[in-house]
Amino acid sequence: MENADVFLGLQDFLDRMRQPTASDFVKSIKSFIVSFSNNAPDPERDSAAVQAFFANMEAAFRAHPLWAGCSEEELDSAGEGLEKYVMTKLFTRVFASLPDDVKHDEQLSEKMALVQQFVQPENLDIKPTFQNETSWLLAQKELQKINMYKAPRDKLVCILNCCKVINNLLLNASIASNENPPGADDFLPVLIYVTLKANPPQLHSNLLYIQRFRRQSRLVSEAAYFFTNMLSAEAFISNIDAKALSMEETEFEKNMEFARALLSGVSTDLDGLSSQISQIAGQYQREPTESRHHSLNDHAIRPKSSEGKRSSKEDRSSLTKIPSISELENRGATILLKEDQTSKLFREYPYMFAHAGDLTINDVEDLLNNYKQLVFKYACLLKGSDGASAAFLLSSSQAQPQHVETVEKSEDNSAIVQNIGSQKDTDREDDGPNGISDQENTKYYLPKEEAAASSENNHDGTSEQ
Repeated sequence: MENADVFLGLQDFLDRMRQPTASDFVKSIKSFIVSFSNNAPDPERDSAAVQAFFANMEAAFRAHPLWAGCSEEELDSAGEGLEKYVMTKLFTRVFASLPDDVKHDEQLSEKMALVQQFVQPENLDIKPTFQNETSWLLAQKELQKINMYKAPRDKLVCILNCCKVINNLLLNASIASNENPPGADDFLPVLIYVTLKANPPQLHSNLLYIQRFRRQSRLVSEAAYFFTNMLSAEAFISNIDAKALSMEETEFEKNMEFARALLSGVSTDLDGLSSQISQIAGQYQREPTESRHHSLNDHAIRPKSSEGKRSSKEDRSSLTKIPSISELENRGATILLKEDQTSKLFREYPYMFAHAGDLTINDVEDLLNNYKQLVFKYACLLKGSDGASAAFLLSSSQAQPQHVETVEKSEDNSAIVQNIGSQKDTDREDDGPNGISDQENTKYYLPKEEAAASSENNHDGTSEQ
């Protein structure tokens, strides 16, 4: 089904649900949501209840005059709209609803955080021909988006996009090297490696959520194949050990201990860094007060009006002074200290507190990628601040942090343009006359960079089959 057809079908479904003759459907949907929400969590029972409700409602759609003469695609879009609406409403009730699931998520995330510090493609028997860590970053980014969405289909699309990026890269590599097309034995190790490096949030709960609440009749074909591979990747990572990575037991344990020390070292070093930043921030905050005291004293001993005018001009110039780099650094350090996820932020930069003796030849590629990202961000900030001088001169010092934030947002916006996947679910819903909200349909496609790199023989990747 094409994206445009899915989108128009969903809008048609919402329009039909606003019709007076659809009032019985609306009552049934709202009644199910209320009664379901009042029950205690029971994953198996909840899944069966949701699947049965979807089946009954879709059968009712087919028999109702509102859908008389509609195509299978339009009826399918109606089912998609129903699933998205109901599961968005029930999300907080059913997602990671059991303590065991939450614990499993934490353990899995911790394991991936450790293993990703030392795992290499060779450990998973990935052929050199298929190794392309720079391009695999695209697949990682898709997987990391999974918690941005609430509907099962939207979460599934993140997985499908990740898998399609990998599949196309492997296919292109095989064509370039005149090798046989990649099979499952080539695909799964790369998916495992990408998942380890991405460490997507709450992976276990997300997979269970899709498995339980995605309409079973739609979890078929290519979608089922890729989803099954992701389940296999999760199972492999959960049980990962020295043998799985083709390592000696002593080497594996040594690497794990080093990774623990590295991650705990980040936290320890951040504590020390925190005290240093606090001192700097304290000095930075005291400077304006001291300068105000000096200004008042100077004004008190200046009897001449000309000197008073000169003093007021100096005050105005100090107010419109462009902050120095060090001042911006101090301000950023103060903001950084107030953020809750500071330690996780620095985990993205594993070499932050490393010593020269800790590095190996295998670290070169990661360091090069980090360097490229740093240069790109610096160049974006530099370009973004070229036209900012006038704005700085016209704005007060309180407005200056907003400009810096705007520059950062402009970077995010340029990245969003290249994003793959659906539009983000939100809790805000614009209810129509019958109380069913307008929610845009999920899109599913590959980025321009990957589309340009793909051959005509690649999978289409424009819709979920």
